[in-house]
Amino acid sequence: MISVNDFKNGLTILVDGEIWRVVEFQHVKPGKGSAFVRSKLKNLRSGAVQEKTFRAGEKVERAQIDNKKMQYLYADGTSHVFMDMETYEQLELPEERVKQELNYLKENMVVSIIMYGSETLGVELPNTVDLEVKATEPGIKGDTASGGSKPATLETGLVVQVPFFINEGDVLTINTQDGSYISRA
Repeated sequence: MISVNDFKNGLTILVDGEIWRVVEFQHVKPGKGSAFVRSKLKNLRSGAVQEKTFRAGEKVERAQIDNKKMQYLYADGTSHVFMDMETYEQLELPEERVKQELNYLKENMVVSIIMYGSETLGVELPNTVDLEVKATEPGIKGDTASGGSKPATLETGLVVQVPFFINEGDVLTINTQDGSYISRA
């Protein structure tokens, strides 16, 4: 058991039989009444995000989550195949389970598979990935680096807003948390 006063971003807990990850939290001490913790939790099974309020000092059960390093191999119809880097065992995940992550996954990429006991909950990506630009409008001479942005389609099909000086074939560093352009790789 863990006190809600000890919440940290990324902590996994069990509430009402579901596994939740703390996305953000805030300790609130109102002038009148008792203190409480306002939190935003993500359900690791369904992906739903929910706001929940706990009384200060309330106890919740901590969920023991294991992260296993696996390599993304290929898509096989409606499922995606990952290989354990140590035992070479292969794991198939249905497309619904990795739908959001597919925007950033490339073949042979190493990711963390989130496991709860023997149940596979999903894929945890690195904070940034490098992806090649497959299609974008050419930059026009005189456009400045800080003057605006244009859409670019990356090798995975993800469309991001990039500065005007980015051209087809450039490799970009993309933030996997919000899908934003960071820099050229």
